[in-house]
Amino acid sequence: MKYLVASDIHGSEFYCKKVLEAFEREGADRLILLGDLLYHGARNDLPKDYSTKGVTALLNSYADKIFAVRGNCDSEVDQMVLNFPIMADYMLLVSGERLIFVTHGHLFNTENRPKLKKGDVLLHGHTHVRVCQDAGDFTYINPGSVSIPKDNMEGGYMTVEDGVFTWKLMDGTVTDSWK
Repeated sequence: MKYLVASDIHGSEFYCKKVLEAFEREGADRLILLGDLLYHGARNDLPKDYSTKGVTALLNSYADKIFAVRGNCDSEVDQMVLNFPIMADYMLLVSGERLIFVTHGHLFNTENRPKLKKGDVLLHGHTHVRVCQDAGDFTYINPGSVSIPKDNMEGGYMTVEDGVFTWKLMDGTVTDSWK
């Protein structure tokens, strides 16, 4: 199973299209969205081509392939227009021999750690910064933000296949990988 993981679209129709183009280009089986799908948030500037209705239509056309968790900018109103569940605070995935705890990052993170074992992965967005870090008992991984990257990074996504995590820019250029 190949997953494409993206986070923090924040209502950008431009970057949502880029994510879906990457999903098709990668030949991924499922699209994992780490929250903050439609709303830009009070602390963020409007991202390029901000259109919550446009993003809704694009994502709904892939509803049967999307698994998503709730971000701090997502609400019940957003769920009313999306045709796939977004209100779970976390989900569990298995890739290779790894258990992956998937969440947005505003509730569970390296400061408020879920119960994980050595070799497990905490995967979350929220910070808009790409990270792969040994957190002692587990590894913390973040794909960054597709639409509003921070720390002078470019927007991107990651793929996860057979326990290998690969970070890519929106054009598919590989920036790093971890197994």
